[in-house]
Amino acid sequence: MSIPSVLVLPGPAQGHVYPMMNFSQKLVENGCKVYFVNTDFNHKRVVSSMVEQQESLDESLVKLVSIPDGLRPEDDRTDFVKLFDAILSTMPSMLQRKIEEIHLYGEDRISCIVADVNMGWALNVGNKLGIKGALFWPASAAMFAFQCNIPALIDKGIIDSDGLPITKKTFRISPTMPVMDTETLFWSNVADSINLKKIVNSLKYCAGTTHLTEWWLCNTTYELEPGALSFVPKLLPVGPLLRSYDNKNVNARSIGQFWEEDLSCMSWLDQQPHHTVLYVAFGSFTLLDQNQFNELALGLDLTNRPFLWVVRQDSNCTNKIAYPNEFIGSQGKIVSWAPQQKVLRHPAIACFVSHCGWNSTMEGFSNGVPFLCWPYFSDQFFNKKYICDELKVGLGFDSDENGLVSRLEIKTKVDQLLSDENIRSSSLMLKEKVTCNIAEGSRSSENFNRFVKWLKE
Repeated sequence: MSIPSVLVLPGPAQGHVYPMMNFSQKLVENGCKVYFVNTDFNHKRVVSSMVEQQESLDESLVKLVSIPDGLRPEDDRTDFVKLFDAILSTMPSMLQRKIEEIHLYGEDRISCIVADVNMGWALNVGNKLGIKGALFWPASAAMFAFQCNIPALIDKGIIDSDGLPITKKTFRISPTMPVMDTETLFWSNVADSINLKKIVNSLKYCAGTTHLTEWWLCNTTYELEPGALSFVPKLLPVGPLLRSYDNKNVNARSIGQFWEEDLSCMSWLDQQPHHTVLYVAFGSFTLLDQNQFNELALGLDLTNRPFLWVVRQDSNCTNKIAYPNEFIGSQGKIVSWAPQQKVLRHPAIACFVSHCGWNSTMEGFSNGVPFLCWPYFSDQFFNKKYICDELKVGLGFDSDENGLVSRLEIKTKVDQLLSDENIRSSSLMLKEKVTCNIAEGSRSSENFNRFVKWLKE
């Protein structure tokens, strides 16, 4: 039986690249080769973050390749409308050319394309070349069900075509899914750089590729989202997609990161007592203005607890954000990027102050860590409601009359969370439910094995 060569195409963002890289490494562990295709812009970021870890990537089994996204190097790639317009006009032809080059000059022939749902156009390219395909959804199953229902929500008068809530009310997409309110609905889909009409048009475009595959894969589990998965039975959970580390190599880093991980935080954590450290990380997009940054810094001081704080260089230097003069930070450690999965499983961690991106949410669940939720945009608001209201493994912050999360609010919620034994015990029980899917014979594992078997047919 020949080794299948799979082309994996993530969406052009850290939260999409990382889970699909973990998925790719799992494919390799199960006897596949992978061509991992980033945009040129993101490919350079991934490669530059791997300066000290080239030996951890087997280039014979995972090949990092790239194609242009259609924008100039200086263009703003957080302008998603502009980015996806450029992608749709540029990348399909470029992907076809890349595959033809692999077939012409390489030893492999691509047998399957696994595309991020947001890059679903790639299945049309594969179909043209006689290559089978699969779709991968990197967020929650509930958010998939919700986005699929945006046109229906507009038709029912719950939101208008710009995403604005028409009435103040709560509702369920289906009887088995969590309650949502129109305010959360709005913030889950509309940010300054996102136009809901573009989202609807993109969904319609991607929906046109669904007939090209029977495989819809998602980084979740049946136990975690039974309602959403029953509502979208075609979506198969293969989570949690976690990086496999060799315990003998303490310096191993994650693959697929846009920034180099600072492993010095691990030895710092080793020096802290168990369940004492606040881990503060807001993902790859969140930006705080100076006032909010000040409150967060001084709030961490005010807690009088050890903290590990991830402050991306682009969230600090680029935007001229400075630490307040009163900030002491003597009990904490600040890094520009952390090996998050390793951090969350460290016994020193007490809680996760998080933006509630789905990758971070799954990693927190998988390690039994309680959450303090600080969503920034998109699905993070829905994930926060699920964490706090449905699963009851975290608390949210409240803003003051100026829209700020104050230093006192930070201290209050930290103290409240860490004194709540119910939240702690619920987090540990949730960990068992989620991580049991890693074991052979679990439902997620069986879904993945069926997919690999299909690849090898």
